[in-house]
Amino acid sequence: MLDVEITALLCGLAIGVLVCTWIADKVDIPAPFVLIVAGVVASYAPGVPEVELSEEVVLFGLLPPLLYAAAQGTSLVDFRVNKRPILLLSVGLVAFTALGVGVVAHELVPGISWPIAFAIGAVVAPPDAVAATAIGRRIGLPRRLVTILEGESLLNDATALVALGTALAVAAGDGFSYTHVGLDFVIKAGGGVLVGFLVFLVVAKVRRYLTDPVMDSGMSLVVPFAAYVAAEELEASGVIAVVVAGLLLGHKAPVLQTAQSRIAERLNWRTIAFVLENTVFLLIGLQASSIVEGAGHGELSWGRIVAVCTATLVACIVLRLVWVFPARYLIVRPGPDPITGLKPPWTSTFILGWAGMRGVVTLAAAFVIPEDTPNREVLLLMAFTVVAGTLFIQGMSLPWVARRLHVRSPDPVEDALARATLLQQASKAALHRLDELEYDDSQGVVELIRQRLDQRNFAAWERLSTVADRESPSDLYARIRLSMLEAERTKVLKIRDSGKVDSDVVADVLAMLDVEESMLDIANEERHELQEYTTLRRTGYSCDDLDRYPVIDTVEGPICQRCLDEGLEWVALRQCLECGNVACCDSSVGQHATAHFHDTTHPVMETAEPGEDWRWCYVHHATA
Repeated sequence: MLDVEITALLCGLAIGVLVCTWIADKVDIPAPFVLIVAGVVASYAPGVPEVELSEEVVLFGLLPPLLYAAAQGTSLVDFRVNKRPILLLSVGLVAFTALGVGVVAHELVPGISWPIAFAIGAVVAPPDAVAATAIGRRIGLPRRLVTILEGESLLNDATALVALGTALAVAAGDGFSYTHVGLDFVIKAGGGVLVGFLVFLVVAKVRRYLTDPVMDSGMSLVVPFAAYVAAEELEASGVIAVVVAGLLLGHKAPVLQTAQSRIAERLNWRTIAFVLENTVFLLIGLQASSIVEGAGHGELSWGRIVAVCTATLVACIVLRLVWVFPARYLIVRPGPDPITGLKPPWTSTFILGWAGMRGVVTLAAAFVIPEDTPNREVLLLMAFTVVAGTLFIQGMSLPWVARRLHVRSPDPVEDALARATLLQQASKAALHRLDELEYDDSQGVVELIRQRLDQRNFAAWERLSTVADRESPSDLYARIRLSMLEAERTKVLKIRDSGKVDSDVVADVLAMLDVEESMLDIANEERHELQEYTTLRRTGYSCDDLDRYPVIDTVEGPICQRCLDEGLEWVALRQCLECGNVACCDSSVGQHATAHFHDTTHPVMETAEPGEDWRWCYVHHATA
């Protein structure tokens, strides 16, 4: 009977996660808030079994896959560029917060010793990777900020758990030594890095012999647990081991894995992260009734309990803000962003300080505090208050604060420009390789390859601009091809139902159609998103010719005279910065802008489309 109850509980959690996430999407509210509220309500509902998060379930069951999924999606290059602020937040801020909250707890909670006070400080100190990723990306924070938040959240759990273990050891009578604490942290951190690197080497070696995407994906499911357990068995940091393994494997995936394996693994981990992240927030809410009830049975009055919990929450918020500004201006002193070329303003620092949401690790770590600790139930409620309070106060207000401070979010149009430029550079390298190859092309294959390269590049540029109220070639292609795919799928399904073709063959054909349709759907979604934006900024990539030609005002009423003379229609217009000639883009039939470059060798053109401001160098294939 117990097995049936556990199965029913797991099914209820899964259904609750899906329903709450769907509701959050419909009302345009971040899912974590809906899930926590639903969990709190459910915890007080009759018939709902009491759910208690244990240390083992969270630290060994939930934390490794969540950390691994976040680490795989984090750019190692960006992580390395921002390593100084990440380390200051994940190590320095955690220690600073633990000490500050420890002082508050010791002053306000009767009978609490200094070691236990610092233990609860370590519990509430680390922001959560899940909360930072779920909220930060959704509201469109600058990518550099998201990278720092993710990097901090990936590493600060290790600092907090070491600090917690040290505080509890002192509370148990083992004594305290700065040398011992420092050496213990170095051993745990260094051991975690070593274990994570060794796991990466082993997996990388095995992956060179794996071509089956199912086998590869199956192995990737084991990696976070293997890295975490191996590190913990060696008394190193399992958190750091998982993070290091995830960062390195994610960075090397394009070299180590086949394309099918990368696609399968990416989809698998997106699904796992979705389920676990949202389940975590629901579980946080489900702790409410038991924690509140336990605190009410203690010796402290509710007035004192509310004061203690409020003071702890305020301390966590204020201490983070107090730390980030001196750390930035006295230690980090950030330079220009390598992508945008812009120096981050003070508003970005404030957002970084305000985005300190706590999560499930804080709750799980609180349960590590020994049961015979005086006022333990109040300490658990303090941890719950910090988690729920930071998620609601900071998480709910973060979009409003970002808008009020005019914090710039990633611009889809700028991304489209960078994507088109990158594809153009890649095509240039591909054509160089094509010239180096030896082949006998009696069937016109090379010309077909060149056409497909051009079509891919044209589609990327067409996402930036077309003449108003005129369907671009790529839009027309997508509309026609999607309709054709629907007809193809309908025919294949009829043949499948007749039973005249083997089901495996039918499945292969349907998979081919699905891949093509998914690519078209993604492109359509991006084009619709771009329609909401009309401004472009620098991409951070330039060349001598682009630096030599400044931006100029577009001519009024631009037209392509050669298109008019030849009776053709253009897709988008370009203006030469050397002589001012206006001509059509390469997506147009005439391709008169490129023809003008070949005739005159004038290197730089500028978009002549309203509301856009970018230039293109024909010589270096670069944009600005």
